[in-house]
Amino acid sequence: MNANFLQTPVTYLKGVGPNRAETLQGELGIQTYRDLLNLFPNRYLDKTQYYKVGQLQRSSADVQIMGKITHIKTVEQKKGKRLVATFIDETGKMELVWFRGQKWIRENLKLNTPYVIFGKCNWFNGVFSMPHPEMELLEEHKKGLKVFMQPIYPSTEKLSARGITNRTLSKMIQQVFLETKGNFSETLSESLIHVLKLLDKSDSLLNIHFPKNQELLAKAQFRLKFEELFYIQMQLLIKNMLHKQKIKGFPFDQVGELFNEFYKDHLPFELTGAQKRVIKEIRHDLGSNAQMNRLLQGDVGSGKTIVAVMTMLLAIDNGYQACLMAPTEILANQHYVGIKALLDKIGISCALLTGSVKQSARRPIHEQLESGELKILIGTHALLEDKVKYKNLGLAIIDEQHRFGVAQRSKLWHKNQFPPHILVMTATPIPRTLAMSLYGDLDISVIDELPPGRKPIKTVHRFDSNRLKVFQFIRDEIKKGRQIYVVYPLIQESEALDYKDLMDGYESIARDFPLPDYQISIVHGKMKPADKDYEMERFVRGETQIMVATTVIEVGVNVPNASVMIIESAERFGLSQLHQLRGRVGRGADQSFCILMTSHKLSSEAKTRLETMVRTNDGFEIAEVDLRLRGPGDIMGTQQSGVLNLKIADIVKDNDILKTARYHAIQLLKTDPTLEKPENLVIRHAYAQLVKYKNIWNYIS
Repeated sequence: MNANFLQTPVTYLKGVGPNRAETLQGELGIQTYRDLLNLFPNRYLDKTQYYKVGQLQRSSADVQIMGKITHIKTVEQKKGKRLVATFIDETGKMELVWFRGQKWIRENLKLNTPYVIFGKCNWFNGVFSMPHPEMELLEEHKKGLKVFMQPIYPSTEKLSARGITNRTLSKMIQQVFLETKGNFSETLSESLIHVLKLLDKSDSLLNIHFPKNQELLAKAQFRLKFEELFYIQMQLLIKNMLHKQKIKGFPFDQVGELFNEFYKDHLPFELTGAQKRVIKEIRHDLGSNAQMNRLLQGDVGSGKTIVAVMTMLLAIDNGYQACLMAPTEILANQHYVGIKALLDKIGISCALLTGSVKQSARRPIHEQLESGELKILIGTHALLEDKVKYKNLGLAIIDEQHRFGVAQRSKLWHKNQFPPHILVMTATPIPRTLAMSLYGDLDISVIDELPPGRKPIKTVHRFDSNRLKVFQFIRDEIKKGRQIYVVYPLIQESEALDYKDLMDGYESIARDFPLPDYQISIVHGKMKPADKDYEMERFVRGETQIMVATTVIEVGVNVPNASVMIIESAERFGLSQLHQLRGRVGRGADQSFCILMTSHKLSSEAKTRLETMVRTNDGFEIAEVDLRLRGPGDIMGTQQSGVLNLKIADIVKDNDILKTARYHAIQLLKTDPTLEKPENLVIRHAYAQLVKYKNIWNYIS
């Protein structure tokens, strides 16, 4: 079937028309025959059996019954009315009930005529009743395409209100099959179909909409999921390939004096194997003539900063400048202090530029940047201002990039004649499956081991009833000279309540840890920034032993002496937030602890989260569990909630199919990067169609 025919607007399909077409587009985004074919069912009902009224059980199963309507009545109820019909067969009688659309139903029902009804039965006052049944005249039912398992399509209230029921959608799809004779162009090569034993395209579409049995349905689902994920991976891999061919980077071809001197004489600790591997991957990129576009993932405390510093030194050794951009002032400050301490040893100048740097201090920074005297600039969004001009920016490092939009990143690109090399760092572990789909066009490096000497944080779950023991534990830790965090949830919707919890908690801690023996800091969102900073500073300097806070400390301060993190109402936090908070301790050489406090009332999902935290410190394992619990949209945060708008695949449940798809896409592009071999022309054509009709970009926001 010609692919262009499938681009026909659905208005022209028999049984649709302009009004229905408009509703389909508004509610389900369906504009063409192809969109309708790609509306895949959510689930299936097995309609291979007919029941008698006398056989009905009090179960919640959907059943199919043949019989007749003998009479209809309207029954008044507290709110509005309901329509009730008596339905009988030779074994007994039951009721059919409608709460809406009554006028239309009353006018169209035929008395004493054989019907087939389908739906869920309720047992009420000694009678079975079926609310809003699907109904079909027996003679129509016999004529229809023999469907053994009935597909259930996605729906909305508006669709139902406009009479576009599941049956209507099914009929429209049947109509597409009639007009195309069920004959659809193949979109995968013969070798892929052969190697993976896939159903062909036409059989897959037939068995996804009108499956003959469970086995054919499973084969159709596998084939269509594989195809969807395969083309997404092709798109990402081709984008990466073109990027490397088209966008030339500055070649950093020498590893010079600064890098070598720092590596030999000034490294504060021995690099881990993972850090060495990542630096090698980055050096390979920088020397390759193409612009580097790399994502560096590493858990909190895994040593990403030292990798960033060594990458900056490579830029300076080759005569270029570097910048590092962080999402908050606290984080930018922390990077600046840490990096300056390392670079002072080899006499490299670096400066800090954030919103709160005074105008008078900015002028010399701008001048030294333009002259090339200043080699490294660290800061927040302030780095993107038009006034900030570099002599020759060769490397831009972006920390926690999911907090920066695309427009902001492209501003960095345009600071130069050529775009700088880009290294994106994140401490939010992104599960492998998501990374393959969201950042498949970036090269990915992972630091997956902690520096030597770091002890894993011990995590325990305690109920509120154990609070006295927990307080005693805090006293013992403070006696050893350690510091403690106590964190309360802060969720916009219940801000007043949360604030009350925080203040109640603060007061109870102040009672148990009285002055002058104990000093307590408190930090929350209602404080002025200057007051927050003052309280944070006191804690950092060790003047206070306990920091009571809301989640404002999730990203930021590094206090090596803080060894205990207590998370109150831990059941209200998501997994990634719990993991980030736990990462605030464990910065020093002492054994650190994380105590998750909850009430006894826990949902099963909350139990899973707490058990996961107690069981493992591995951020990637935690991210995988989080992805299973919350799905991809939530993981990436609201600005990327439309992350993967997939038609049939699910990157969590179909993780294995995704890996298979990526593997075959990589192999194919290795052997035939331009898809010119005769056996791959079908893939080239299908890919061109997807790009032409933008279907593939609907997947990735």
